Amino acid sequence: MRRKYLVYLWLMIFIPLNTASQTVKSSEYVVKATFLYNFAKFVEWPAHAFERPDTPVILCILGKDIFGDALKTIENKVIRGRTLLIRHCQDTNEAKGCHILFISPSGDKNLQEILSDIKDTPCLTVSDTEAFAQRGGIIRFFTMGNKIRFEINPEAAKRSHLKISSRLLKLARIFKEPPEKKGN
Repeated sequence: MRRKYLVYLWLMIFIPLNTASQTVKSSEYVVKATFLYNFAKFVEWPAHAFERPDTPVILCILGKDIFGDALKTIENKVIRGRTLLIRHCQDTNEAKGCHILFISPSGDKNLQEILSDIKDTPCLTVSDTEAFAQRGGIIRFFTMGNKIRFEINPEAAKRSHLKISSRLLKLARIFKEPPEKKGN
């Protein structure tokens, strides 16, 4: 009987904590999904990035999907007359044609290869891995205090032929590349 009581007590203490941490993680990715949608509203792609005026904006998740159901909140929303579609990719070959590419932490070990494969294509790269902007990515999520923030590498965006709105840049922490990296 005492053993049952201890098991019950253990379940009562630890299950709510685990559920709470899952809820926090889940809400973190709902916020990040919303950011991805808003990034699409404040980035201008070159005309050749889309076949037709109504071609959808394609948001791809490369690697393990850490968003869960959070992307459902933004899927099929319309951005400047274009529907936002979500795709999941396991490699950069599957990511061809993506307008926004979120590289999950599972892709971190191959990050340089991934960025090299899509170099000079009009693709907005986003991740929450450490030093993403320093390594050539365009937008990196980070946490400051209890808030999700983002950092933008304008030079990487320029190399990808993307124009980022000054309104979005004002909200971001700007990463400045060292002079020897610019133009690579």
